[in-house]
Amino acid sequence: MSAPQLSPWLRRPLTELLRQRGHAWLLQGPSGIGQYELALALASAWLCEQPTPEGAACGHCASCHAIEVRTHADLCVLMPEVAMQELGWPLDEKAQSDIDDKKRKPSREIRVEAMRDAVGFAQRTSARGRGKVVLVYPAERMNTITANALLKTLEEPVGDVRFVLASEAAWQLLPTIRSRCLGFTLPWPETAEAEAWLVAQDVPAADAAALLRAAGGRPSDALRLARSGQSPKAWALLPKAMTRGEVGALADHAPAQAVSVLQKLCHDLMAVGNGAEPRFFEPADLPSAPSRLALARWSKSLASAARTAEHPFNAGLMLEALVSEARTTLNSAARRP
Repeated sequence: MSAPQLSPWLRRPLTELLRQRGHAWLLQGPSGIGQYELALALASAWLCEQPTPEGAACGHCASCHAIEVRTHADLCVLMPEVAMQELGWPLDEKAQSDIDDKKRKPSREIRVEAMRDAVGFAQRTSARGRGKVVLVYPAERMNTITANALLKTLEEPVGDVRFVLASEAAWQLLPTIRSRCLGFTLPWPETAEAEAWLVAQDVPAADAAALLRAAGGRPSDALRLARSGQSPKAWALLPKAMTRGEVGALADHAPAQAVSVLQKLCHDLMAVGNGAEPRFFEPADLPSAPSRLALARWSKSLASAARTAEHPFNAGLMLEALVSEARTTLNSAARRP
């Protein structure tokens, strides 16, 4: 087994973090640039039995193997259950049984029961003698009760335990949580570096730049778009398809994904309307910008829709309503100079 390959823009941050001391870190930044990846690399380094001269995980010792197969006794991972399933981490027996028996759906928040288990984990003796690590991601998915359960352990850690919290919306965390962690903001990857990484992940070179732009410069989000089958050509045609009210252009999108796409379109039209460059679409692909007032109303409506998009009453009707609103906005009176 070889050492895990960290995304190139995360290698220097990992080296910087390993040079510093602290029992609790908060890794923050926008989605899609590697908070989870960096958090896991940091936890792996702390627990590694044969670290490299720079302090990084070796990738071949028993500890590194245990992390790779998700069985390390000294690593506690706290995530919403949907994220645990997506990233291959096992749920505890009761949670898995409840979900298998359809007593409930996987949680989209970090459950307080899991946090209480983590507090108990922090108080136990290290199994492998390299200390213990609690990894929390995305940390903003802790509700107030869950965050308060963590707070006392952060204030008064017992024994050799370290915490790494990774967040894509750190401003949503309790101020008391943020104040007890050392903060680290992830750097944005360079465009050429991100495109080269996408090509290395088997994204066609001809598509990499367009997908990276569609993802707002976030490489992991661009890779997700590529693996979901997003076509750069279809992306370029999407703004004008919304002007025509074509629901089919978003037919393969879940409501939350559709809202995200429309928010990107609204953002770019606002940018153009204010004399700035669009971020997600090429200028030539955008329709004429509606009035600022119409865009402001649309932006507010999309923000409201985003809060319920993961649990729509009727996905099909919601999609039709979203596209209808987009068509109305985009065909309203053009912005006056």
